[in-house]
Amino acid sequence: MSNKWLIALFVLPALLLTAIFIFIPLALSGYYGLMDWDGIGAMSFTGLENYIEAVQDGKFWNSAWHSFLLAIFSTLSLLFYLAIALILSSKIKGADLLRKIYLIPMLLSSVAIAQLWIKIYNPTNGMLNQILVMIGIDNPPAWLADTSLVLYAIFVPILWQYAGFYILIYYAALKNIPESIIEAARIDGATPLQVALKVKLPLVMGVVKVTIVLAVVGSLKYFDLIYVMTGGGPNGASEVMASYMYKLAFSSNNFGYGSAIGFLLLIITLVVTFIVRKLTATKEEIQY
Repeated sequence: MSNKWLIALFVLPALLLTAIFIFIPLALSGYYGLMDWDGIGAMSFTGLENYIEAVQDGKFWNSAWHSFLLAIFSTLSLLFYLAIALILSSKIKGADLLRKIYLIPMLLSSVAIAQLWIKIYNPTNGMLNQILVMIGIDNPPAWLADTSLVLYAIFVPILWQYAGFYILIYYAALKNIPESIIEAARIDGATPLQVALKVKLPLVMGVVKVTIVLAVVGSLKYFDLIYVMTGGGPNGASEVMASYMYKLAFSSNNFGYGSAIGFLLLIITLVVTFIVRKLTATKEEIQY
């Protein structure tokens, strides 16, 4: 560790890969945002015109609001995932089987999940509407065609897709707590609920804070499932920042403006991440 040249030699490959695949594309995205370019022909320098237009673009801010809503729902869903992990870590029967079941959505591609939920949401013969008809609802909604429902309908498969990921993280953190601490709390007369809330939860708060950042950042840049299910429609009701950027760049061949949107997405994500980290930061972590 005292040989700085050797340290630099080992770090260099990772730095090169990071520069090639992350920093250089980010710099190029910011640069292309200064251009009027269709992705094929010659570029024309327009300065900050694309960025100014993006800031004044109502559709962009509408898509940003949808991304923020997804981030809020994703963060709130962490409470549900944590509750499931607490139950699974309590040595209940079938915990191993349930853990494997929760991981199934992680094994499926986003396209497969999108196609599955399109079938579920089908207004005429979808499973969801069939169930609603059976319980007496005569005119169930067209989930992916209703502008007031489509966004929340899409949130369901997104949260379902990543449930196993967060449950697994929480489960691993909870199982890492020394059993002696839990036994001591039980000997002192703590109920299972008190053990969960007063002992286990404080000890995994560091992991919870990390997952909050992951959920927020992942939501702000989410794209694939939404694009496959609705393409941002109907009438932009399910548009998010990433899908709006893709539509501008690759569907409208407006690479300059699309790059400006992408660079603004990066800035917004960095700012929100910084705020979330500040809000969740504590001076000291509980050690065990």
